Amino acid sequence: MNDQAETLRQLVSTHHHTSNPAVERTAQIITICSGKGGVGKSNFTLNFALSLQSLGKKVIIFDADIGMANIDVLMGVSSRYNLYHLLRREKRLDEVIHRGPEGLPYIAGGSGISDMFSLTEGDLNYFVSQMETMAQEMDYIIFDTGAGLSKENLKFITSADQCLVVTTPEPTSITDAYALIKVVHGSHPEVPFSLVINRASDEIEARETSDKIILTARRFLELDIRMLGYVREDQAVVKSVKRQYPFLLGFPRSHAAHDIQRLAALYAAVTVSGEHSVRNGIKGFMQRWLKRK
Repeated sequence: MNDQAETLRQLVSTHHHTSNPAVERTAQIITICSGKGGVGKSNFTLNFALSLQSLGKKVIIFDADIGMANIDVLMGVSSRYNLYHLLRREKRLDEVIHRGPEGLPYIAGGSGISDMFSLTEGDLNYFVSQMETMAQEMDYIIFDTGAGLSKENLKFITSADQCLVVTTPEPTSITDAYALIKVVHGSHPEVPFSLVINRASDEIEARETSDKIILTARRFLELDIRMLGYVREDQAVVKSVKRQYPFLLGFPRSHAAHDIQRLAALYAAVTVSGEHSVRNGIKGFMQRWLKRK
């Protein structure tokens, strides 16, 4: 039987022993959300994470969708343990980290997300310490939230370093995406948003879709949002979902794979430039999420 701690040790890079110990590294926390369901958000999250990983970045996905957690389904893998087992100290962090294609690490969510509200101080401190250990060795921690603005989703959105809003060119999707941004901005104007246009027929349609949200937000909310990128409509995506295998790996020469690789490369470059900042690391994220000091 393999050492259960091996999974976590594989996440630890060799530079840990050679880097300056005075400089504390922490992952950037990204929340990926959508105004409505059915826009391909989770599929985007999975392939976006794989694209970042292909660039040499250390990435882990948290499936934070309480009702419809399906990251593992999209990868065709099973998850024996999830976040609940970590929060209740039934399992260690390394035991709830599973591996998908290309060794992509992820943590299944399920009911564990809602259980975060009822953590004791001791359980919270244990969870934060486990997360901080991981965050020091990762570049990105990506939370794939449920669709819409549930209480849990709102907390993830307002606590993360960056929020990517996935929408499609469909009018209802555009309206719901703008509504989500409007509600969040009304109570938390500091939240940084970027748009991802999914299932666009071409760049022109993607630009037209993003402009509708960007110009409306600028006029009525005095909020500047930018389009991070777009992913074209592609039958390769449909086929990959049926095969339960990421389109980036199954159809690497498809339009969708090309688009998401370009999008991830842009995001990584902007992160390096410092435009996407980190707001006090995972501990700050948890404090904002739970509104505890």
